Amino acid sequence: MDDRLFRDAMGKFATGVTVLTTENEGEAHGMTANGFMSVSLDPKLVVISIGHKAKFLEKVGASKKFGVNILAADQEHYSRHFAGKPGDEPVQFDSLEGVPVLEGVVAQIACKVVASHVEGDHTLFIGEVIDLKLEDKDPLLFFGGKYRTLGQLEVV
Repeated sequence: MDDRLFRDAMGKFATGVTVLTTENEGEAHGMTANGFMSVSLDPKLVVISIGHKAKFLEKVGASKKFGVNILAADQEHYSRHFAGKPGDEPVQFDSLEGVPVLEGVVAQIACKVVASHVEGDHTLFIGEVIDLKLEDKDPLLFFGGKYRTLGQLEVV
């Protein structure tokens, strides 16, 4: 199967946009990702997926903690910044249970790594949620290779 066809098919799944964060040697690091999902309610577990070429992989492996920042509709700049296209706007980090998190996001989720699994060209980190904070905001979405926002919801 052609790689482009596979990527195009996966792009047909609408996702939220997250920035994963961690701290390593006293410095905050981040990476834009949509490879995130909840796994379990009891215990409260989530999974993140990090490609083996990403520098962030080594940082999470060393720190054994990570943050998931679910971006708000007005935070496309964070997504671009942590995808390697920084703009002029400085990034301000907050802290949640010793994990760097971004300000003003829909959700800040602090996790400790409880397991990791190498699968293909990615490593999956299972994280136990140790704290979280929510804000009542609309999320930033990604679909078909473009950033999107929620439209008016209709009952169908």
